[in-house]
This record gives sequence, C-alpha cells and structure tokens, in this order.
Amino acid sequence: MSSVPSSAPLAPAADPALLRELAGLIVAELNLEVQPQDIAPEAPLYGEGLGLDSIDILELALVVSRRYGVRLRSDHEDNTVIFASLSNLARFIAQNRTK
Repeated sequence: MSSVPSSAPLAPAADPALLRELAGLIVAELNLEVQPQDIAPEAPLYGEGLGLDSIDILELALVVSRRYGVRLRSDHEDNTVIFASLSNLARFIAQNRTK
C-alpha cells in the first residue's frame, strides 16, 4: 500500500472508466439517492456538492482502500485535496493503486 507525500502533484486527468466505476462505488456503498452519472467529476464531495460528511468520507476511504489497495489515513495532510472531488480521488487512486 502506498500514500502520496504532500509535495506530489495529482495526475493531469482522471481516467473516465475509473470515474464511472468510482461514482458507482460511492453511490452503492454510501446508499446515496443520486445516480452515478449525475456526480459531476469536479463537484465537491464534501459539504456542498455531493454533500458527504466526515463519516461518509471515512467510509469511502475504507472502501477505496479495500477495493484499490490505496492507503488513505485520516490524518493524511492532503485529504482535503484528495477528497475535494471525484476527479481528484480518481487521480489519487490511479497514481497509488496496488490492485
């Protein structure tokens, strides 16, 4: 499992297939009342936008960790960037996945 140091930039573009897969995973695992295709890639996940709260983000981090082998810690200094949007999360996963 790997994690990204705070100085490492995110990849320039998120893979469309990973975006779709991740949107579906978020909707299914968090029991959201939204269709995966309705999640805008650049819309905020936390608060405004998708409306996730800190508990949702923790659950999402666990699911992502299990599914993609990506290590996400609650104290990671880049969590606000990583979970800022679906695109940011997908880029982080693409850079760090082990599965």
